[in-house]
Amino acid sequence: MNEHPAALRVGAWSSLAALLASGGTLVCCALPALLVTLGAGAALSSLVAAVPQLVWLSEHKAAVFGFAAAMLAAAGALQWRNHRAPCPVDPALRDACLRTRTWSRWLYLASVLLFLTGALFAFALPWWTVRG
Repeated sequence: MNEHPAALRVGAWSSLAALLASGGTLVCCALPALLVTLGAGAALSSLVAAVPQLVWLSEHKAAVFGFAAAMLAAAGALQWRNHRAPCPVDPALRDACLRTRTWSRWLYLASVLLFLTGALFAFALPWWTVRG
């Protein structure tokens, strides 16, 4: 019975890791595109001067998105595996188990939304503007 809370913790941590990885896609691609679209190129150049690693992330956006997709796939598999796992009988532990499961699901959905937003700015919009 002790393995189920540990499995839920792993699911929650994997969702958090997926959230951070998909947040990286926003930093690499969506944030610079948004700043340029808003006419804040000077702010972008200041940001790149302060954090030069952003250039590396932008140059390697395929790897960043690949890593984020792998993390999302792993987190999704763990979410699916644990979505019907039994919770402990003790009311306090059961409530904690259900709360962790709910938070983990919301974190995963937020991660997917961040990933899709980053992919929109990194791949779809540049392709659309070139074709249009």
